[in-house]
Amino acid sequence: MIRVLHVLSGMDRGGLETLIMNIYRNVDRTQVQFDFLVHTDRECAYDKEISVLGGKIYRIPCRRSGILRNHRALNDFFKNHPEYRIVHQHVTSSSYIHPLRIARKYKVPIRIIHSHNTRDVGVIHNALHRLNKRLIRTCATHYFSCSSLAARWLYPKKQYDAGKFTLINNGIDTKKFRFDERLRGEKRRELGIEGKVVIGHIGRFERQKNHDFLIDIFNAVHDRCDNAVLLLIGDGPLRNSIEEKVASLSLSSKVIFTGVRSDIPALLSAMDVFVMPSLYEGLPVVLVEAQASGLPCVVSTSITDEVAILPSLRWCDLEDDASTWAREILEASRENTHRSSAYLQVIEAGYDIADVARLLVEVYQESYLNVYPG
Repeated sequence: MIRVLHVLSGMDRGGLETLIMNIYRNVDRTQVQFDFLVHTDRECAYDKEISVLGGKIYRIPCRRSGILRNHRALNDFFKNHPEYRIVHQHVTSSSYIHPLRIARKYKVPIRIIHSHNTRDVGVIHNALHRLNKRLIRTCATHYFSCSSLAARWLYPKKQYDAGKFTLINNGIDTKKFRFDERLRGEKRRELGIEGKVVIGHIGRFERQKNHDFLIDIFNAVHDRCDNAVLLLIGDGPLRNSIEEKVASLSLSSKVIFTGVRSDIPALLSAMDVFVMPSLYEGLPVVLVEAQASGLPCVVSTSITDEVAILPSLRWCDLEDDASTWAREILEASRENTHRSSAYLQVIEAGYDIADVARLLVEVYQESYLNVYPG
């Protein structure tokens, strides 16, 4: 059995973390086992399940707690854990690739870097990204990406143009997200939204997800359709300011903040349109899930077109005003889609988690055998 060490911030219910867990649940754990090196001391949402599945969780200080502390912890870890022959680091930029550097120092032979985004924020992060982008090939041996845009963001132009990276689709359990009329009715009754036009969004309350503009969009929708409600699923540092904006627009009775939820498939069935005006994304898992549920989606053109699986997905530019978005959303809500069969198109497009997990196991095993033949 091969043990793969996944390196990331923590294992909460974000899109990246959910993707890894989806894969983890579907790999043959008699062949490949996942362990996790996280940069947090607190218990995260998926920690208990990881333990149940046989995974180990190791904790080190994050870079913000001190560069030297982080450096020493990484050195100590790889010095004391020579058993790991595959390290798989998940990143949104190249601003922090130190785990792979230290893994190389301790002669870990297979070092994977995996791009999950198309942009970072902050002057320091972007400066480090530009610097480290040229150094990735000195510390990584394998290059993964969730989309072509994410690969172009992370890897040097020459490498990107040569196609020297592997696309790993952000797979989902497609059958789990199949539209369910019974669950739709149950959730709409539970949330008090029966008979409403339900516009939905799932995402952490942070700048990237652009909730501020989303509220402007919904305000324009409400001006045209007072029967509409907005369902916001997630949590994060900007939630309070968004709640204040909703109240200032007298929309509090029309906007539902659910917090973090574990019943996402049922909530997607309850929606009529999914909206995602993100400033940037890699390839958002939640958009794959929404399309598997047959939802018409209205999304920003900043998101890679590789996410367009169903013909019902619509694009809007972030330069367009809220009224333009509102018109697209209301038109989408009136589309007569065959929601119960949409998941089959998602499978055909290569996003079924069983297929993605199988591909990843093959890559791990092939890489391992190249280093340790026989």
